[in-house]
Amino acid sequence: MLITEYRLELVTQALRAILPLAHPADTTLRYFFKDERIGSNERELVAETVFGVLRHRLLLEHACAENATPRRMALAHMIRFGGYNLRELEPVLKLGEKEWLATVKGVKIEDLPLSVQAELPEWLVEKMRSAYSDGDILAIGKSMQQGAPLDIRVNTLLAKREDVLQQLHEKNIAATATPYSPIGIRLKEKIPLNRDALFTEGKIEVQDEGSQLLGFLLAPKRNDMVVDFCAGAGGKTLMLSAMMNSQGRLYAMDVSEKRLANLKPRLKRSGASNIQPMLIAHENDLKVKRLAGKIDRVLVDAPCSGLGTLRRSPDLKFRQSPGSIEAYTHLQAAILASASRLLKKGGRLVYATCSFLPEENQHIVQAFLAAHPDFVLRPAGEVLQQQKITLEALDYLELRPHIHNTDGFFAAVLERI
Repeated sequence: MLITEYRLELVTQALRAILPLAHPADTTLRYFFKDERIGSNERELVAETVFGVLRHRLLLEHACAENATPRRMALAHMIRFGGYNLRELEPVLKLGEKEWLATVKGVKIEDLPLSVQAELPEWLVEKMRSAYSDGDILAIGKSMQQGAPLDIRVNTLLAKREDVLQQLHEKNIAATATPYSPIGIRLKEKIPLNRDALFTEGKIEVQDEGSQLLGFLLAPKRNDMVVDFCAGAGGKTLMLSAMMNSQGRLYAMDVSEKRLANLKPRLKRSGASNIQPMLIAHENDLKVKRLAGKIDRVLVDAPCSGLGTLRRSPDLKFRQSPGSIEAYTHLQAAILASASRLLKKGGRLVYATCSFLPEENQHIVQAFLAAHPDFVLRPAGEVLQQQKITLEALDYLELRPHIHNTDGFFAAVLERI
């Protein structure tokens, strides 16, 4: 796409609005597009450059040295990652920018500190060093610099995977079955699906393959009583309902009225009839206490740093801090303890986060087991094997973009004995 003064100015304005990171980048960008009313080519350029700058921000800041203005960050991204050469950009350059951009192209990434190579803030690299080698940190960081594929889940109440794949192919949409989830499909291109008949008729939902695997770890049976403890907008709730063939009872609990309201239209499309949305004030709400000891299966997809989703939300690594991680760990421990009281003897709880930090994951589970001798850890690999899912996993499920091509997920299977 030709870079004109107008287009460069649009990108610069968008970055100026987003880079303070007072709000999530995708939200700020949505408002920016609402205000600007620009063409689809310009929207594409702005979105690609903004998210590209966020993915490679540490290298670009290094390349801009003391002069990391939104304009210079945009130009540095275009020359380094956007596929543009100096000749194409020359018409929009100011005095001295051509010479500077030539140096940007020559920056050798392997000579830079690990945090810049991995595009992870220094504090985060230091945290990761307690559990990962420098090579692993670099591999995780690099994998998070790529965009994520678009995964969808087939709603088995209304459709079969092979039928959906066939319908997509008939529409010339390149799609393949996901390697691990037996109900997932991966699309080659990111296309807007919300107007597609498959979506409007409730046959598919957008859901990362890693997130789908959590349902198979929980493995609810048809007439079970099940709780999705942090249901959010209900993506996993809908999957659990389909696994239960819309029988039994499934409580979708959340502290956010807005998130639960977003579940309603999805619920209507899905054909599920066993879901009961339940707004709770906190993890120790009376509604939770009334169900103590009555539940067969509990999913705790806990609030977390979200660092496993950096391919989709690269701004998160700059919006988290050691303090916010600590706050999450207190909340995670409290939620897990409270949700565990719901289980019957022999019941199963899956604790999950989309984070790769041990303090949000293994440390929470180990502290919980130490304090609750009536619970045991079931090896996640064995549980997946029982579900006929071939995936290398030991005690925990640990998913990584560079190994599994999913978001970064962690999950532990706990059983009340």
